[in-house]
Amino acid sequence: MSYITTYSKKPLDPVTAEADEIKLVDIAHALSLMCRANGHFPHFYSVAQHCVNCVKEAAARGYSRRVQLGCLLHDASEAYLSDVTRPIKQLLPYYLEVEERLQNVIFDKWITPPLTEKERAQIFEVDDALLYHEFMEIMGERVAEPPPPLYASLNFSCVDFSLIESQYAELFEKLTANEKS
Repeated sequence: MSYITTYSKKPLDPVTAEADEIKLVDIAHALSLMCRANGHFPHFYSVAQHCVNCVKEAAARGYSRRVQLGCLLHDASEAYLSDVTRPIKQLLPYYLEVEERLQNVIFDKWITPPLTEKERAQIFEVDDALLYHEFMEIMGERVAEPPPPLYASLNFSCVDFSLIESQYAELFEKLTANEKS
């Protein structure tokens, strides 16, 4: 079998997936059920909640709607590939190729023109800041020095997956509203 069956019951080969096969409903659902930190946090904190928090942080920093949408979607490939922790991911060159290709398909589907290097750097900056503050808040662990600033008031508590799934989808609708009209 060279495909997965998505939440929307569509077969998808993550290695060769094309834009028309990618569905927001699949991304929101899968990420809302996927735990950050490989499940090692003391409570459930999903990849979708992380992405929602990234959007809030990007907005608090005054970043563009494009960057906010990029923050929402920056882990979307994980809905089809799973989340691999950073120390292991760097040892898997083929996985990194597949992830980059799929992530670019997802970005290109909903963010046009393509993200600039500056916008990608802003997304990465927000993602790294959230990583630090998630580990500090949830685990009491400093994962970097100096601590990156946090501008938004964020929720790192356990939130029901269905609520986060809805928030993720609502943020997507809000951030793409101008693109559809």
